[in-house]
Amino acid sequence: MPSLDRFLSFSSAAQHRSFAGAARELGLSPSAIAKNVARLEQQLGLRLFHRTTRQVSLTQDGHQLFERCQRIIDEVAALEDEAAGARAAVRGTLRIDAPFTYGKKVVLPILQKLLAQHAELRLDLRLSDAYTDLIREGLDAVIRIGHLPDSRLVARMFDQQDLIVCGSPGYLARHGEPKTPATLTQHGCVVFRMPRTGRDRPWQFRSGRRAIELHPDTRVRIDDGEALVHAAATGMGLVQAPDYMVEEDLKRGRLVEVLKPFRPAALPISIVYPSQRHVPPRVKAFVDVLTQRRAR
Repeated sequence: MPSLDRFLSFSSAAQHRSFAGAARELGLSPSAIAKNVARLEQQLGLRLFHRTTRQVSLTQDGHQLFERCQRIIDEVAALEDEAAGARAAVRGTLRIDAPFTYGKKVVLPILQKLLAQHAELRLDLRLSDAYTDLIREGLDAVIRIGHLPDSRLVARMFDQQDLIVCGSPGYLARHGEPKTPATLTQHGCVVFRMPRTGRDRPWQFRSGRRAIELHPDTRVRIDDGEALVHAAATGMGLVQAPDYMVEEDLKRGRLVEVLKPFRPAALPISIVYPSQRHVPPRVKAFVDVLTQRRAR
């Protein structure tokens, strides 16, 4: 039976996509990591990595083994913590993926506080608006906005996202304030082009119990949320954006909300992590601080 050291070397190399990165994490030499992986491949009769001069990438068999290794390593770590009487110790590397702007504006300040509270905790934060497979990427958790499909993963809502239509005081002084979504045809609208699809994100509203979706005619499309808000603040037109993106500009008076009675239903924001019996203390701590945010 292959030793645990070989599985650890494999899992770390898969996580870092590099034997050198795995060596730094485990305190071994790159050649020792490479030998452990090669011996594991020989014993299992499987090719686990595609190797180039610059990096390594997982084969299909490697992906399947990596998913299993992550669960096993977490179980072993939890047992070691219990045996050492350190069940509540928050340490190790917390690997998180979050949407780009929400991650910067909301998640990062929370993580900064968590790091200040736990000296042995490390952070690997990835910001992306792409859909990330947390199991395949070896992540502890991901932050997702919107309604989630059923899966074997654990999802806990901790926040929500409101969509707000707003414009600058100067723009509204020149063009007036729209009174209903239908009157947006009389206004300049700056729309968000979704990077993953290249399509315009429709504007969403609610009238009573009825959901309304509009595709405003526009001269300006922008595929970056912060640039979208900046365009509105400089008077380019009206935008519809998440509340956390426009919050500061609304407070400072650079933007003014319009069509507030027609706000659509808020979207849930959830933390998603693997469904497993032993959740690492670092993940529990992160879930706790997010849940406290919702309770405020």
